[in-house]
Amino acid sequence: MMKKMVLLSAMLLMLVATASAQFYPDGRPIHPAKRGAYYGRPNTPRHHSYDSYCGFRVGLGLATVSSESHYLDGNKVKAGLNAGFVAGMQLVPGTPLFVESGLFYTEKGGKSENGADKFTYNLNYLEVPLLLKYKIYTAGDLTVEPFLGGYVACGVGGKIKDFNYRTAYDSFGDKYDDNFRRFDGGVKVGCGIGFDIFYVGASYDIGLANIGKDSFQDTHTGCFNLDFGVTF
Repeated sequence: MMKKMVLLSAMLLMLVATASAQFYPDGRPIHPAKRGAYYGRPNTPRHHSYDSYCGFRVGLGLATVSSESHYLDGNKVKAGLNAGFVAGMQLVPGTPLFVESGLFYTEKGGKSENGADKFTYNLNYLEVPLLLKYKIYTAGDLTVEPFLGGYVACGVGGKIKDFNYRTAYDSFGDKYDDNFRRFDGGVKVGCGIGFDIFYVGASYDIGLANIGKDSFQDTHTGCFNLDFGVTF
């Protein structure tokens, strides 16, 4: 728990530093709720400038591991933490199409019960998404933000718990054959809603990399994410 709190504190400090360093062509920040008006006004400096934003996200992930291997198949849902920061930039001035990336700590994995065998797989990653996001500005302060892209992730910790033998061992590493490869990657699709500076989003991660060590038995992650946060 202490490690998680230290990691979250570090992310928050990075977020504040990024937010304070944002560049605004007219010399002052534009409130997120007011940015939509700038896209349709050709005589404003914003029309010929690139909008940017950053934000902090925290939420819940509901994860599974799908595997052809009996020892790695965790197709029952395991809940975990998602936390990190994002930064985005407008691709073309005058259009609400953005590219977004960031850095997240995310807890994935799954649970398995097969007869007397019972396992829990904890797979903790540092994850970098890369998304295309389209912001639909509605009346008032509301934005609808569908997005599509991908992610890459590196395993930084976690345990496989074998309840039958009452043992636990590292999820990643070279000491065991019945554990996971460290690197993952896949597709992320979802939609967010912004109101004032507040944000809520839902997404699904489709793991495409085979994270099992046996190349003949495919093993993939999947995770539904529900995130909350603020955008500056």
